Amino acid sequence: MSPRRNRQCGANPPDRADHAGAGRYGFETTEEWRGEDWVVRPVGGGGATKHYRCPGCDQEIPPGVPHVVTWPREGDVDDRRHWHKACWNARNRRSARLQRSRNAPRY
Repeated sequence: MSPRRNRQCGANPPDRADHAGAGRYGFETTEEWRGEDWVVRPVGGGGATKHYRCPGCDQEIPPGVPHVVTWPREGDVDDRRHWHKACWNARNRRSARLQRSRNAPRY
């Protein structure tokens, strides 16, 4: 018995490059925040390989945790920030001042 085919014969698989916003890490969307357009790209757990600091909650995002990367539409590579998904969604409800303990790192 031969293994089952999961695709139809003669059908070409869709080319991911044809989709607008499709990139290496996922689909980008644009959201408005503080009067600016921000590009938002989700990063899956497999794509998260480094430690990051979330600007929303000032907590660490460890490797393997899904999150979002955001940057201003007119920004630079240095303007990218890695946020927890929940922190990005709650960015308008958070205060501008972060309360750090005396022992907390400032990065």
